[in-house]
Amino acid sequence: MDADLCIVGGGFTGLWAALHAKADDPGREVVLLEGHTVGFGASGRNGGFVSASLTHGLSNGLARFPDELDLLERWGRANLRGLVADVERYRIDCDLELTGELLPIVAPYQDSWLEEERELADRYGYEVEVFPDAAAMQAEVASPIYRGGIWTKGCGGVLDPARLAAGLLGAALGAGVRVHEHSPAQRLESAAGGIVVRAPGGAVRARRALLATSAFPPLVRSIRRYIAPVYDYVLVTEPLSPARRDAIGWRRRQGIADGGNQFHYYRLTRGDRILWGGFDAVYRFGGPVRDDLDEHEPTFARLAQNFLTTFPQLEGIRFTHRWGGAIDTCSRFSVFFGTAHRGRVAYATGYTGLGVAATRFGARVALDLLDGRSTEATRSRYVRRKPVPFPPEPLRTAVIQLTRNRLAAADRRDGRRGLWLGLLDRLGLGFDS
Repeated sequence: MDADLCIVGGGFTGLWAALHAKADDPGREVVLLEGHTVGFGASGRNGGFVSASLTHGLSNGLARFPDELDLLERWGRANLRGLVADVERYRIDCDLELTGELLPIVAPYQDSWLEEERELADRYGYEVEVFPDAAAMQAEVASPIYRGGIWTKGCGGVLDPARLAAGLLGAALGAGVRVHEHSPAQRLESAAGGIVVRAPGGAVRARRALLATSAFPPLVRSIRRYIAPVYDYVLVTEPLSPARRDAIGWRRRQGIADGGNQFHYYRLTRGDRILWGGFDAVYRFGGPVRDDLDEHEPTFARLAQNFLTTFPQLEGIRFTHRWGGAIDTCSRFSVFFGTAHRGRVAYATGYTGLGVAATRFGARVALDLLDGRSTEATRSRYVRRKPVPFPPEPLRTAVIQLTRNRLAAADRRDGRRGLWLGLLDRLGLGFDS
């Protein structure tokens, strides 16, 4: 078939790009190809945290883009407002709750972070509530491992990502986007005046193509240098009984991520289940992305053990759901951009687990690059620069595994980062998340 724009990938980036493209020009013919079903990958499986930050938090943004962080914060907040408005405009029932982000500290070396985080939040205009000691924090959310915490308000919240993906699909279809699921794009070919996207049994001839393939093997080979598919795993409990709900508090339903290098993230669902993920970040030699890797028994066991360490009062609760999937990790921990095939192809990838809201911004920028628009964002260093690439195998696996090992060791040694992590910090490689 023929189209003005062919989008490869039916996750958040691809769906937002389709909606933006039709809003820019309702007459533009837009075709979206998805290899499985819409929302199949990270977009449907993530923890459901929606954040205004485009830089994986203020600290990471300040370390990497100090001269542009004011801009990035402005763009990020505008993007979050736009997401909320779109959810309302398209009547997407995705359980969006703008409850902010709660950071509990769980080790003595993290105590000093409360003041540092408060000062940083104040500098960039966020309202915060500090829980200065264990008693205050445990009155908010009852866990014996908490030593204190900080709640940053107005910076985002939580939602059901699969419902968001389904709602965006409905909006895209309503706007006239042609969506073809179970149609994996296999290769790109330059053609007179455009690009050809080959899929089994057919092809799309388009003036332009936008790649939104996340951790899956990219059609532009050079992207592979920058992406390491890292597997993350999640458990979900049965619904909490009233007694269990009372035992943990958590009345203000914030999304939570603790302060460890190997951290857990967790939130309440609409039905008062607890979604509990993180801690392990599993990279395998060569970075494969396959269905059989969505299950990992050792990680599920660790997640269950750590859950009961955090909430021992929930002893005996059942886990009714579990899943895993690949994160499109890059070394700067936030989306990066590029073009190929003489500017006829653009891409946005590398969200590193921060894509629920940032994909809306990423899709907008990728379209602007594709259409040759000069905007404040497309002129920024954030958009124009790539992250530091990962080394080739087998060095890639060795570096990633050593870094994971040293991060775990830092958690055991009161936060002392050691020679290897110190070297990475000095090189600006950002392996501190």
